[in-house]
Amino acid sequence: MNQKLLALYGLKFNPFSPELPVDAIYVPAKIESFCWRIEHAQIREGGFAMVHGDPGTGKSVVLRLLAQRLKRLPDVTLGAINHPQSNLADFYRELGDVFGVPLRPSNRWGGFKALRERWLTHMESTHCRAVLLVDEAQEMTPQVLSELRLLSSSSFDSQSLLCIVMAGDARLLEKLRREELVPLGSRIRTRLATEFASRDELLICLGHLLAGAGNASLMTAPLQETLCDHAAGNYRILTTMAAELLAAAAQKDLPVLDEKLYLDVFAPPAKPAPRRMAAGR
Repeated sequence: MNQKLLALYGLKFNPFSPELPVDAIYVPAKIESFCWRIEHAQIREGGFAMVHGDPGTGKSVVLRLLAQRLKRLPDVTLGAINHPQSNLADFYRELGDVFGVPLRPSNRWGGFKALRERWLTHMESTHCRAVLLVDEAQEMTPQVLSELRLLSSSSFDSQSLLCIVMAGDARLLEKLRREELVPLGSRIRTRLATEFASRDELLICLGHLLAGAGNASLMTAPLQETLCDHAAGNYRILTTMAAELLAAAAQKDLPVLDEKLYLDVFAPPAKPAPRRMAAGR
């Protein structure tokens, strides 16, 4: 959103943008508790944590919150992969790029074992705690997930070298039920299920975003209620609809967003009345 539009409504930032400042994100108590456990406990213990839920329920937001908080810690090395590679060789290259370790297989057969040993040697020698955040983890193949388990510890699982936080949808849960991935599933120490929000939760979120952006009265109360009634409990749907209304209001130079604007933007067009045949035809 350009500066002219921000000035029009007295906004410090677009409250409905996917690039919302992390400090402005609405954080429910359940998510706050999960982040606290990762920040104050699990990064010291290592192992796996998982965020799972339907699209639009806040999984990626949780990873953004964690990334910001963990970056502030002086003894943590943070890596993030947003769309992990399904091919094992490509995954190793991506992991190496994230943590600054040369992990490129030299041959097809013995290469992965050598890369694993190089990774473990590097992690054992570093004085920082490594944390890997993986978004869209359902895209990882069972082979990559199994390899990730092997990379996370050494000395017969007695020493954790890496804390891994995975976020994914129902497909990730299904994969972890496979027999070959039971060893990984048993190592998940912290879980968070993101869920569809209630109407009241959506209203609190919307109010938080508006106030944080600097204009709590940008929307009328009836419009806020209407948006939350039609968002299907989904935070992403809520902010997408609100962003569309904000753009439409700015185009029309409206001073405030109200229900009339909602009807103008989202109401289905009226169907033309059927033509009547003239009498006698």
